[in-house]
Amino acid sequence: MLIDKKMNRTDLKDVAGISFNFWAKMERNEFVSIESLHKICHTLSCDIGEIMEFTDIGEPE
Repeated sequence: MLIDKKMNRTDLKDVAGISFNFWAKMERNEFVSIESLHKICHTLSCDIGEIMEFTDIGEPE
């Protein structure tokens, strides 16, 4: 999607107003805020399902 918009992650970070820490959390498969995901969707004019999917992470503790 970023390629289609002629953007890279740094461009998206700057335009969407998200932190570099967001990308670090994403790369480590950690939880990220819905607010940050909303900012990305708004910036890319897309739906949440176009940028993420839910997967089974195992049994809750």
